Formats: sequence, structure tokens, C-alpha cells
Amino acid sequence: IPVLASMEAEGVKVDVGTLTDYSAELEKEIRTTEEAIYADAGIRFNIASPKQLGEVLFDQLKIVENPKQTRTKQYSTSEDVLAKLEHRHPVISKILEYRSLTKLKSTYVDVLPTLVSPRDGRVHTSYNQAVAATGRLSSNNPNLQNIPIRTDKGREIRKAFVPRSENFLLLSADYSQIELRIIAHIGDRAMIEDFRSGQDIHAATASRIYGIPLDQVTKEMRRNAKTVNFGIIYGISAFGLSERLNIPRKEAADIISQYFGKYPGVKRYMENTIAQAKQQGYVETMMKRRRYLRDINSSNATVRGFAERNAINAPIQGTAADMIKIAMIRIHEELEQRNLRSKMILQVHDELVFDLYQTEEEELRSILMKEMPGAIPLSVPVVIDMNTGKNWLEAH
Repeated sequence: IPVLASMEAEGVKVDVGTLTDYSAELEKEIRTTEEAIYADAGIRFNIASPKQLGEVLFDQLKIVENPKQTRTKQYSTSEDVLAKLEHRHPVISKILEYRSLTKLKSTYVDVLPTLVSPRDGRVHTSYNQAVAATGRLSSNNPNLQNIPIRTDKGREIRKAFVPRSENFLLLSADYSQIELRIIAHIGDRAMIEDFRSGQDIHAATASRIYGIPLDQVTKEMRRNAKTVNFGIIYGISAFGLSERLNIPRKEAADIISQYFGKYPGVKRYMENTIAQAKQQGYVETMMKRRRYLRDINSSNATVRGFAERNAINAPIQGTAADMIKIAMIRIHEELEQRNLRSKMILQVHDELVFDLYQTEEEELRSILMKEMPGAIPLSVPVVIDMNTGKNWLEAH
């Protein structure tokens, strides 16, 4: 609690000018995308209205024979429905682009400046410890955890987060692939070996799954292996994998069975964890923090399946959450004891961001290199990616 209170009080400096410029830039792009949609559709309509959009796509352009409908007998134009139809007509990708641009502008770029405190020109988020079931921190007003980072347009928002003054930089320290490392530690010798050898873990996984030497792994094979590596902890099915990779279901099932063949410890962990959850009604992180799963013995297969996936995932995500919290407590204490001017100001999932007083860089880096990997000792190397920059995007 003292750590979070101190971070909330510190806040982070936001450059309003950068956001104002970016808002104008997005506005232009939204207008251009709008015109391109009208040209493709051959009609002007309200793109933001699901009803009108559905009628244009399915009654006029007849993109599919039997369009999916909502309960109110309206055509469904949700994100996942449109994403699956993207290859059917060029207008769909433009609609998805339009949605992401308008969401970016209205949810973040135009709102962040209104949250800057007039007292100190900084944004003070609120961290919550008891909201996310996995034990991860969440934040609101503003929610800094879900600033989109998957797209270049989303990442641009990070440019507006800047150091407090000219003698400072931002320093970002990030746990690399921490959840996979925790899986390896919990129970798979082959994966421990892959991490210890210092190889690219996704390429090493692909080499095992496809039974070929590391230097023959193609980009596509690595991508498939990466999707399985990250999907396995969410209980991904052959159907889910085939959807995500756009490959036949049989091929997806083969990849998963090869994966379990090469990493039997992962399979064992999943089976044991579900059995344990069914018996005692909860699962635990490595630090013995519990997550109760009241639906684990439900007679409804869908509800039970959801609880089983949570049972597999909670100890891993939960241990990652415990790990960064322990690191944060120790780092906070070190900064106070040494009376440093550098401050911890943000936490986003596996990443910590600091206002770094430039002459303290070496000292801060050595604190982080000691406390972050050592928070919960694992039997595989824990890698920390660290960067500095004049804004959060540069530092990440």
C-alpha cells in the first residue's frame, strides 16, 4: 500500500501539446478513412451505427449469405465477426481501421489532457490491488494498463508521457516472457533447458515441435510456436489455435499434440492443477496466494471449462503478479534508503517505469537488476529489458 500510495502521489508528467497535435492528426485520418468507406460502399451512412452498418454490409453489399444476427434480430457487426470477414471485401478492413482510430481518439487522446492535474501538470492514476482476479494490479482514471500497444497508432500515445524536468529521463524495465519462464520453472525440464541455453524460446519450441534443427526454423513456424507458447496457459484448443493461425483444425491439433509430446511437464502441470482445483476448490501461486474457483465441478461443461482454464492460468499469471509486487516493494525501499531523486511512477503488467535522475542511472539499473530477477528465484534465467528515453515510447 505505501508503494502504490507513493506512485499515485508522484503521478506522471503528460505533454498536453503532443496529445492535441495527435488528436488533430487522427481527426484527419478518420475523415480520410470515412470517405474511403463511402466510396467502397457506394453510399453515405452513419458508420458508428451498428444497424446502418449491418444493412450496408449484408443487405446492399451482400458480403455473406447468412449473416450472424444479434438477439434483437439486428445484423452483428462486432469486432470478431468483422475480423473473420476481412478477406471478403476491402471495406471491412477500413471499417475496423475507422473503429480503432475513433476509439483511440475518444478514449485516450482527447481524455488524457482532461485528467492532468492543474496543481502539478501530472496525471495521477489510481491503482487497485483487489480488482483483477489473477492478482495483477489494475488502474483507473485513467486506465494506464490498456493503452493500446499492439498498433503503431496506439503506441504513439506513449510519446506524450515524459520525464518531470530536463535533468530526468524515463527508464522502463520489463520482465521478458516471464509467464513462460514460470511455466518452465513449475514443471518442464525441456523448457528449462531451452531457456538456460539462451536460445530464442519460440524458435527452440518450433524446432522441437517440427523436429528440425534450429537453423531450419522458418518465420511461420516460429509464429505458430509462439502462439502455442502463449496460448497454452490460457488452455487454447485446436479450434482456437486454428482460428488464430488461420490453419486447418487438424494441423492445429497436430501442433498441440507435438507440443505436449515435447514438453510433457506442461501437460502434467495442467492435469495436476485441474485435479487439485476440483479436489480443494482453489489453486495457488508459488507464493501460496489462492484463487477460489467455485465452478470447477459445475455440471455445465462450458462453465466448468472456463473454470478449468482459469485454474491453469491463475498460478502462472498470479505468480508473475506476485513477483513484480515483491520487486516493487524492495525497489521502493532501496530508493528511499539511498535517498535517490529517481522515482517509480508507473506499473503496467510486467513493466515498471521510473522518472530517472540522469546521474543516478547506473545506481538505479543495478538496483533493478538485483531486485527484479531475485523477487522470486526461478530455476531459469530471468531477463529484464531496460531502456531509457525522453518519452515512454522511446524508453519502452
